[in-house]
Parts: sequence; structure tokens; C-alpha cells
Amino acid sequence: MTDTRITSDGSSAAADTTRIIHRLSPDAKRGLLGLGLGNTLEWYDWMIFGLLSAYLGPKFFPSDDPVVSTLNALAVFAVGFFFRPLGGIVLGTAADRIGRRKVMMVSIVLMAVSTLVIAVLPTYEVIGPWAGIILLLCRVLQGISTGVEAPLSTAHAVELVPEGREGFVAGIISFFVNIGIVGAPLVTWLVTLFVAEPDMSEWGWRIPFAFGAALSVIIIYLRRTLPETMTKEELADTTTGSVWTGVRKSWLSVLAIVFVVGAVQAYNYAWNVGLPNAARSTMKEDPSAVFGYTTLLGLVLVIGSLVVGKLVDGRSLSRWFIVTRLLAIPSVFIMLMYVQPGLGGFAAVLLGGSVVLVLNMTLYNVVSASLIPKVYRGAGASLGYGLGVALFGGTASYLLVWFQSLGLHWLFPTYVATLCALSVVFYLIARRVNGIHLGK
Repeated sequence: MTDTRITSDGSSAAADTTRIIHRLSPDAKRGLLGLGLGNTLEWYDWMIFGLLSAYLGPKFFPSDDPVVSTLNALAVFAVGFFFRPLGGIVLGTAADRIGRRKVMMVSIVLMAVSTLVIAVLPTYEVIGPWAGIILLLCRVLQGISTGVEAPLSTAHAVELVPEGREGFVAGIISFFVNIGIVGAPLVTWLVTLFVAEPDMSEWGWRIPFAFGAALSVIIIYLRRTLPETMTKEELADTTTGSVWTGVRKSWLSVLAIVFVVGAVQAYNYAWNVGLPNAARSTMKEDPSAVFGYTTLLGLVLVIGSLVVGKLVDGRSLSRWFIVTRLLAIPSVFIMLMYVQPGLGGFAAVLLGGSVVLVLNMTLYNVVSASLIPKVYRGAGASLGYGLGVALFGGTASYLLVWFQSLGLHWLFPTYVATLCALSVVFYLIARRVNGIHLGK
């Protein structure tokens, strides 16, 4: 069987070898488990805030108009994204200087503490404006944490496994991420089934946050045994100056990562956060039904990530990325089917766009890591990731709800389609100029 590999200049070279899938060592398996479950918790905690914005808004940013309250809470949700680049710069640099494992522990502790505070935080009625300020500070800490969690855990994971298993890593890490994504609406949905709507608005919204804080104790324990992938020699030879000299030299790759990440996260947050919030606040849909359909979307992502990882394992990540990203351009226009109230239209849009979404969500972080050399991958990949999510992902749900409230339903899918096209263009340019440093 002929295996086509992509060389450092992006060209194709035929290798007359049978595609061999190397087995993982026990250390690699344990490492993937610790990294994966940490991602589960990070994404659960992160998504819960967005999903419950319709409840958080009136409690922390009261207004006579429920849409305004929801938009205010989503604005705080977006603020967390703008601190992701800071997390990428500070913690990503630390990961290249002192090692991956220590930074992975810091990341998960920051998320756990901030989630616990939100779970017990008094509302505006009790402490006035301080309620919103403290909530904002919690989102800042969560933004710093997630600014390094996704890109660094992926980089850490691909450095643990043999060459050629990058597709497998993409599927496994995405699987754990999607467990967190599906866990957020699932837990919220279950809470809404047992807690009446008045009580849900009053105190029931705290339960999903408390659940995430409790789980963090287990995840922190598991992360203590993560293997370190930076060698003593690499750490000894690395300085902050050398890290950022490398990042500056690879500025084109960092720019490509901004769009590779930003485009898919705009798609992702539109489907997982924006559409559910629009359904509840603008379209006045039944909350339990909305959370139920959002949970089904999460299940598609969970199962699909493993399927995609299996398909791509040992094959060209570059080719798969380009094809799946181009498919996202027409797919995002499916949301134009949901322009008026009706759970049927909501379900059709949410699940109809899920197949292309899972293809893109599975691959983007490994593709991003492949553009940066190992010795400054923590800083470079995290910076590009943080900027991409801050500029395009964090604002997506807000823009979607806002455009729909103005009747401009066509504008958001056009915006996301443009980002997808630009991500392919910048990726191809960066690959040709700077090469690929992981996979093929």
C-alpha cells in the first residue's frame, strides 16, 4: 500500500510502505487519560456559563428586557475569551520553559476555583454591582486557564505518542472535549427536569456549576501523574527570549492558527451556545426541549470525534483539514432554516450542521500544533489559539443572538463562511513558508 506523506515544504512524496499504526506505551495511555479528562472538565465548566446565560443575566445584570439581560451575560461570557491570549502568552511560555506537566496542573486548578466561586456567588439583589464584577473576574480566570488548556494539552498529547498517530490523538482529545461539551447541556437538562422553572431561575442554575467544581477534585488528582515531554536538555537550552524569537520568526504560522481556530470556534459556539440561547430568549422555546436537543448535538460530537480520529489515523491531516474546512463554508448556511419560532426548525439546524462541525472540531488543534516547532510550541500555538478564540469564537454567540434580534439572519453565516475560507488560505501559505512539524 502506498502512503502519501507531506514534506516540510508542503509537497507530496510517495513512500512505498504499509501504513503501520504503532502501539502506545502505558505512560502514553495514562498521559492521554489525564490530559483528556482535564479537557472534559475545562470544557464542561466553560460551556455551562454560556448555556446558563439566560438565567445568569437577570441575576447579575437585571433589566426589564430579558433579551438585554441575556446579551449582558453573553458579553461577560465573551470577556473570558479576550483573556485567552494572556493565558497563552504567560502559561504557554512557562510550558516551554519549565515543562508541560506543571502548567497543565495550574490550568485545571484555575478553572476549578473560578467555577466553585460562581456556584456560590451572591446575586445583584444581595451584594449589588459587586456580583457582576466578581462574576467577570471569574470569567477572566477561566479565560486565562482555557487560553493554554486546549492548545497545550493537544501539543502535550501528540508529543507523547509515536510519529504517525496524530490523527488518533486528534480523535481522542476531541472525544474528551466533547464529553465536556455534551455533559454541560446534559447536566443542565437533567436539572431542568427535576427543578421547576421558577426555582431554576432562582437557585437551580447553581447546581451545574457545583457539579463541575466537585468533579475537579478527581481530575486534579489524575493530572499529578502526567508524563513530561520536554527533555532536560530542551528545558536547559530554552529561555523566554529564545521562545519568543522563535514565535516571531513563525509569525505567519501563528496568524494561520488564529484563523484555523477562530473559524471553527465561531461555528462551534454558534451551534453550542448561540443557537440555544437564541431559541430560549428570542424565540421563546421550551428550555427543557432546547437543552435536550443540545445534548443530542453533543452526543453526535462525542461519537463522531472517535470516528474521525480512526479515519485520519496514519493519514494526511493536512488534506483532511483542507477538505473538511471547505465543507464548512456551505454547511454554516443551514442556520437560515431557523428564522422563526419552532422546535422542528431548531432541531433541523442544530443536528443538520453537526456532521461538518465534528469533522472540523476534531482536527483543528492538532493541525494548529503541527505548524509550530516543539521548543516554542507552547507559546506559539497557545497565542494563536487564544487570539483566534478571542476575536472570533468568543463573540460568535453574541453576534448570532444580536443579528437575529435585528432580523439580519443571513449576516452571521456569511461571516463564518468568510472566516473558513480565510483559514484555508492562511494555512496553505504558512505550510509552504514554514513547513509542518507534526504529522504530514
